[in-house]
Order: sequence, then structure tokens, then C-alpha cells
Amino acid sequence: MNINNFISDLAFIKPELVISATLVIIVLFDLIFSSKKKLLPYISLIGIVVAGYFVINQFGTAVTTFKTSLKYGMVVVDNFSSYFKIVVLLASFIVVIFSMLSSEVNSNEERHGEYYTLLFGMILGMFLMSSASDLILIYLSIELLSLSSYVLAGFVKNTIRNSEASLKYVIYGGVSSGIMLFGISLVYGLTGSTNLYEINTLIQVQNFPYITFLIAGLFILVGFGFKISAAPFHFWTPDVYEGAPIPITAYLSVASKAAGFAVLIRFIKITFVGSTDSSGYWILLNIIDWKSIIVLLSILTMTLGNFAALWQDNLKRMLAYSSIAHAGYMLLGLAVMSNAGINAIMVYFIVYALMNLGAFFVVMVISNKIGSENIDDYRGLGRRMPFLGIIFAIFLVSLVGLPPTAGFIAKVMLFIALIDARMVAVAVIALLNTVVSLYYYIRVLKNMYLVDVEKEKPIIPIKLANGIVMILLAAPILIFGIYFSPIIDFAKNSITILGF
Repeated sequence: MNINNFISDLAFIKPELVISATLVIIVLFDLIFSSKKKLLPYISLIGIVVAGYFVINQFGTAVTTFKTSLKYGMVVVDNFSSYFKIVVLLASFIVVIFSMLSSEVNSNEERHGEYYTLLFGMILGMFLMSSASDLILIYLSIELLSLSSYVLAGFVKNTIRNSEASLKYVIYGGVSSGIMLFGISLVYGLTGSTNLYEINTLIQVQNFPYITFLIAGLFILVGFGFKISAAPFHFWTPDVYEGAPIPITAYLSVASKAAGFAVLIRFIKITFVGSTDSSGYWILLNIIDWKSIIVLLSILTMTLGNFAALWQDNLKRMLAYSSIAHAGYMLLGLAVMSNAGINAIMVYFIVYALMNLGAFFVVMVISNKIGSENIDDYRGLGRRMPFLGIIFAIFLVSLVGLPPTAGFIAKVMLFIALIDARMVAVAVIALLNTVVSLYYYIRVLKNMYLVDVEKEKPIIPIKLANGIVMILLAAPILIFGIYFSPIIDFAKNSITILGF
């Protein structure tokens, strides 16, 4: 790669450069104007908006950049990556607002510089994950995301559970990272390349040891499974979600998962798909049966997540297992191995981002007021916080997947993709899991509205800023539940290019 090509390629990573520049600005601002830390979230929001402008401008672009050979590059800029970057930026924007309203984060104002710097480190890692088409860059971007999130998980140091969450995250992350790196080394040893396009070409023209390649693929899958909280790589999720500050918990549940799915889909599509038939179904290369592996992974993930959530008393922990279950649902879209399945995942992510962030925001507001995340302490809360109770009900009903919310549309698209692929048995299992999830979501609403309290307590007012954020998150869920064609069309236009 000569210097002229390198400079010209920089034009295709303007969003990443903006995020990097914002990170540097935050560090310098925090050092020079240490008494004006309240301005840091506003600088962060401006950086996110500017990056979003450049991401939107990239729609319609289809190039591979930073080429390591005559044909293939390490970074792919296409509609698919831009879509997931939009999801990451949307979640990032909302989480910065969460952080401004969070008593946990505001209680550590002296470390806000580090907080927002690490947040942008996570964004940069997720951007690179969404565009990476080389195993080395995939690994480095996952590590950039992970190292930032390890620290943020233990950002609040005033309780033991925060430090415990961070430590467990580091341990599990280190193990999964090591296993993934070993898998990458096996692939490189077999093919002599780490570029996904080159590996795809080599698989089609050469014979490789089946068992060795299968082990390498499964080891790499461990790294992706860790990021998306898929069973059996989910062990860190409940403890980290419970112990981390609520804004970071919400962020990990949405943005980190989105980047993980983006890189997993690209990895399988570019490396192991030979072609696509007229119906949009992928024709896999005959080396690893990814369809069966993903089906088993998705069933295990959704079942474990839903049944484990039944026994949780802490709401953050319950939402952690709920997040695992939703990862299982979205894996079903990948198991279909078709453009329709990927379209369903992409629609699901937009909806999931709104409803999950909304649910965590309500939990944060309640925690700020009553100082508890225990479901039993929510008794009678619907009468004490009537507006909040209605908003929370919208988010929970959408998480179940009931009409007239957008969660229903997202689930229906997944089921349609499964039935069209004649995976009826898998669709039935997913439907039964949805029925199970209804119990633990409704349990929260039962405590808020139907359980009597010994002594009726006064109504707790909600701050105007909190109310506005809740409305802005809840309104799209109801609107897209009725008028859903814009997000479906947006997703369809973003799967037309996946790098080849």
C-alpha cells in the first residue's frame, strides 16, 4: 500500500476519523478546562451528530479500502456497515443523554473526562467491527471495544458489585479473546491469509482439513458469541449488567450487541457463502455447516435467557437475561441464511434499540427515586408514578412482541423469514419462548399495578427532562407498530451490498 492510496482511502473512513478526533478533543478539554466538565457530554453529542452526518453520506458507497492485495481491502464501506453504524450512533446519543441524567454517573463528576473518552473508544471499536473484512482488524476492533467497556463497567467504585462486574468482564473477555485469537491463527495457518475475501476464494479452489477448519471456525465464533451474549458464552452478562452503571448496561445491551451481529454476519457471508440464489438464499460452501450451528446456538440462547429470567428479582439482572433471549431471536434470522433473514435482524435491531434503551432508562429513573432495582420494591409504583408506569408498560409489551407495538412487527418479520425457509419447528420453539417471556415482563407490571401495598404513598413527580426522553423513546415504538414500512424499506436498502 503506497502513501497516495492510503491518503485517498482516508476519505472513506470520515466517520471513524470524526469519532477519533472527538475522543482527542474530550481528553484535551478535560485536561485544559478541568472545572468545566459539564460541557463534556455536549461535546460528545456534537461529535456523534457530525459522525452521523458522514455515515449518512456514505449510503450508496460500495468499496473495500486499505488494500493488502490488488483486489481486497481490510475495511468495507457499504450500506450494511452504514446501517449498523447508525444503530450504534443512535444508541450512543441516547446513552450520553442517559448519562447526563444518571445519579450514578453524576456522583463521579471528577472522572467524566475518562467516562466520555472511554465511551468514544467503544464507538470507534464498534465502527471498525461493522466495516472490518480482515480477521486481524476484527480482532483489534473487538479488543478496542472490550478494553473500553471493561473500565466503564466498573466506573462507579462506591459499591462492591461495580468492581466485581468489571473484574468478571475482564476475565471472561480475556478467555474468549484468547480462544478467538487461536482460531484466527489456525485459519491463517491453513490458508496463509487473514482477509475474508481471500479465504473465501481459497476455500473454493483448495481442499482443507475439515476438522481443523471446523475447530478454527468455532473458536472464532466464541469471540463473536461473547460480544452478542449468546449461550454458552453469556456467563458474564447478568453480573456485568447488574453491577455496571445503568447507562453502560443499556449501552452494552444494544450497541455492543449490534456491532457483534454486524461482524458475525459479515464473517459468515463473505467467508463461507459461494453465491446467492434467485430467492435470496445463501449457498454455503461445503466446509462448515453454519446453518445447523446457528440454529442450535439460537435455540439454546433464547431458551436459557427466558427461563433464567423467570427467577430474577433484580430488574437489571432480569433485563440482562431478556437481552440474552433477544440475541437468540436475532440469531434465528442469521440461521435462515437468506437476505430476508438479515433484513429481519436489521429491523429487529432498530426496534430493540428503542425498547431496550427505554426500559433501562425507566429503571434508572426509578432507581434514582427509590434507590432500588428489586422488582418487589415496585409494588404500587404504577399509582405513585402513573406516567412512568404507562411508558414502562409500552416498553415491556414491545419487548414481549405484542401488538400494536413495533416489537410485534420485528418478531413477525423473523417468523415470516423462518416459515418461508420451511423452518417451522424452529419457529414454534421461538413462539413458545415468547410465551415464556410474557410471564416475567408482566410480573413487573403486576407488581406496579395489581399488588396492594400496606400504606399508600404519595405520587412521585418525574422531572421534565426525564419525561421528554421517555416520550421520545416510546413514541416511535407505537408509531412503527402501526406504520412500519419506513424501517423495513431502510433495512432492505441496506442489505443490497454486503461487500461483494
